[in-house]
Amino acid sequence: MKHFSKFLLASMLFLGITTVNAQDENNPWAIGIQTNAVDFYPTGEDAPGQGGYFDHYFETENWNILPSVSRLTVGRYIGAGFVAEFAGSINQIDNFGTESIPQLSYYSAGLSANYSLRALLNDGWFDPVIGVGGDYNWIGDQDSDDPQNFDGVTLNGKVGLNFWFSDNIALTVESNYKHSFETESASHFQHAAGIKFIFGGTDTDGDGIYDKDDECPEQAGLPEFNGCPDSDGDGVEDRMDDCPNEAGLAEFNGCPDSDGDGVPDNEDECPDVAGMASMNGCPDSDGDGVADNEDDCPNEAGPADNNGCPEEDTDGDGVIDDEDDCPEVAGTMANNGCPEPTAEIVNELNEYSNTILFDFGKATIRSESEDALASIADIMNEYPNTTFHIGGHTDSVGSDSYNMELSRERAESVREALVERGIPQNRLTAEGYGENNPIATNSTAAGRQENRRVEITLEE
Repeated sequence: MKHFSKFLLASMLFLGITTVNAQDENNPWAIGIQTNAVDFYPTGEDAPGQGGYFDHYFETENWNILPSVSRLTVGRYIGAGFVAEFAGSINQIDNFGTESIPQLSYYSAGLSANYSLRALLNDGWFDPVIGVGGDYNWIGDQDSDDPQNFDGVTLNGKVGLNFWFSDNIALTVESNYKHSFETESASHFQHAAGIKFIFGGTDTDGDGIYDKDDECPEQAGLPEFNGCPDSDGDGVEDRMDDCPNEAGLAEFNGCPDSDGDGVPDNEDECPDVAGMASMNGCPDSDGDGVADNEDDCPNEAGPADNNGCPEEDTDGDGVIDDEDDCPEVAGTMANNGCPEPTAEIVNELNEYSNTILFDFGKATIRSESEDALASIADIMNEYPNTTFHIGGHTDSVGSDSYNMELSRERAESVREALVERGIPQNRLTAEGYGENNPIATNSTAAGRQENRRVEITLEE
């Protein structure tokens, strides 16, 4: 037994040195070499020498230790963190809890299902393990048929820790509680510590990089790219290379730039002529924002809507005739080529609006206001893209509600009168403000007359 243990230990050390992969689906096998300790005391049984559950759990004086290779395990990775493990062990029993007894032999063998929590901890060196299983145990005197010998099955619960100090070698400690349903006093703890070796790696694509570390396990590749290929040899691996079969530059994700304009060929609409990035690699000789390959007049600036050729601007306001709502009158680009009314024009409108007269206490416009309405309509027609707002105002005589309604009706009357004179309805808005916005005092007749008004402003 002594020589066998030395041989087995040497074999496992050699195996551990020559494999370099952590245990997973590609490296499914694990062999553990351990020494073990058996403790009958903290099991919660009533037999002499035994105490309550976990009493004096770390009291080594109660342990039965065989200081040699006394426990071997063989594990097979199943998947999702689970490992099926076979364990066999031997020991010599001198202590039954706190009582010394004549030496007995101890043998056990069994299976367990273990779950590693390592993946939940980011695959680090610290690897907690829990497990459940069953063992066949034999405890007794080999040279005696003493009926006190225990020969039976236990249900096991396990907690353990693996400390990975390399990809394939771990220091392991564990504690197994073995519960006997046949002979309660045979329940015991078995602790174990030792070394675990992982092996069995695969290399599907044969590139010398195991699948676990190979980011392209089904394609032969290069170590510098973690097993992924670089088909065109440009230093950019294929999965990052937008042009994997054509040597290019890393700055362009592996694609070439034939014309040297800073736009890679796969994005360059003119790959043989140096151009600009804003034009997808094509030139714009006349600088009109239309690439030469789409410009009908490449040497004469013009708008894109006219295929790069210049368009006519009759009134010279910078808005071409096709887009100018007032092509014969200079205006602003913001107003689609039409003029915008100035403050002077608005003042002129209000000079006319202030002369509009209504019947007393009514919204009916008096006939004397005809010339004022015609002048207002003429001015508004000069600004066809402008929307005007008509506001009605009163003095403070009368109730608030009466004045509010009267001012609204008068503003609407002016709006309707202007619509009748050709101003589009959608260019006019109207609102009554009652006595809320006086421009003069309501304490005098003259002030009240100023406050009774219709005011025209630009719609915002």
